[in-house]
Amino acid sequence: MHIFDSVQKTKRKFIPLKEAKVTLYVCGPTVYDDAHLGHAKSALVFDLLTRVLSANGYEVTYARNITDIDDKIIKKALEQKKEIVEITDFYTEAFHKEMQAIGVKRPNIEPKATQSLQAMYALIQKLIDKNHAYQTDDGDVYFDTTSDNKYLTLSHRIQEEDDKQERVQSSQQKKNNADFALWKSVKDNTITFNSPFGAGRPGWHLECSAMIEKHLAYSDTPYAIDIHGGGADLLFPHHENEAAQTRCGTNHALANYWMHNGFVNINGEKMSKSLGNSFFLKDALKEYDGEVLRFYLLSTHYRSNFNFNTQDLQASKKRLDRLYRLKKRLFPMPTCKDDTSFKKELLNALNDDMNVSSALALIDEMISNANETLDTAGKHKQLKRETLANLSFIEEILGFGVKNPFEYFQFGIEEATKEKINTLIAQRDAAKKEKNFELSDKIRDEILSFNVNIMDTPQGTFWEKV
Repeated sequence: MHIFDSVQKTKRKFIPLKEAKVTLYVCGPTVYDDAHLGHAKSALVFDLLTRVLSANGYEVTYARNITDIDDKIIKKALEQKKEIVEITDFYTEAFHKEMQAIGVKRPNIEPKATQSLQAMYALIQKLIDKNHAYQTDDGDVYFDTTSDNKYLTLSHRIQEEDDKQERVQSSQQKKNNADFALWKSVKDNTITFNSPFGAGRPGWHLECSAMIEKHLAYSDTPYAIDIHGGGADLLFPHHENEAAQTRCGTNHALANYWMHNGFVNINGEKMSKSLGNSFFLKDALKEYDGEVLRFYLLSTHYRSNFNFNTQDLQASKKRLDRLYRLKKRLFPMPTCKDDTSFKKELLNALNDDMNVSSALALIDEMISNANETLDTAGKHKQLKRETLANLSFIEEILGFGVKNPFEYFQFGIEEATKEKINTLIAQRDAAKKEKNFELSDKIRDEILSFNVNIMDTPQGTFWEKV
């Protein structure tokens, strides 16, 4: 398996710090608003990575944090006259539901910033003790970037005079413009936490380093974890500063491999709330099945910027529809885990820095070949068995084709209408058993009036949207 390392700017063979084990940390959401397509893209990329690692036989420990301390959260709580926990719990639950809708598995560990304050305090104190941090007369604690001779080696950036390191206005008491806050003193009546450094709130970058040390870090390896991931916008300053904190405060570097996914653009323009084109995931899920969005958002390489537009989304859906039509031809699908040449080729493609374009091309070819086989009136049973094994592997490693194929084609019909159709189907089945064919035909016509097709199979009657 090879991974493109964002720091070394090259593909590297993946060699874990511990045999057969992988530790992965990804920066998660700040829960003050609904998840947008950028959140979805990043979550999907690292969900795919965990699946590929698992398929290679690794035991993966995956952590993704929840930032529930932030000025934006406090601002919204004050505006809505609510407790912070009401805001953060609401958006955390919404995030989980939306991630589930697009097939993203929950991480093994999901630490919250509010549950990690003691770890943050401990890291700040280590940095002060080692002369990598200092406290100002105002009570703020800053990381001294000049104390770290490896600062900026992660992003390979040349420090500019006007580089902004803070989400809030910087103190005039900073030693250097590039220094960033570990602890911000707060003396007003807003939300604060009592720390050994005074009342205040943690800096932007601190929590991830502290959480990694608390939940994932190896104590006997040169790196705390195997892989650190996130969006490309986090490379600087967030990940640069995380790396500096960990490097200077502990006995190891932060991560052996760094992975960053590209931006999401809306119709060619970078997604930004200030531009008014931040497409919320919840809105997309109203229009499209979650698996369609998953397939579409994963259809280009994770490091490439993604241009979200409805034309490409529709084309992507048709590509996924082909997989489900094949699955429908084989329904019901008995479990089959046979090894096949296709499974090996698919894993090899994804082992090449998650080359999803090659993977999807292999899937298209497999679907075409399988349909040709099925067109031979039931011959080649072994090939049918191989197709079942291939489809099962696609579900496992890519998260596509996990639904009942008939239910997949029901998307867009309201739940009340679905219940009505299912009730009518049950009534029609009962009429057929009683050999009341006149009534069953009448019910069939009523079902068809909902603009659906019905299929009578040995496993029962199924229906789908026309």
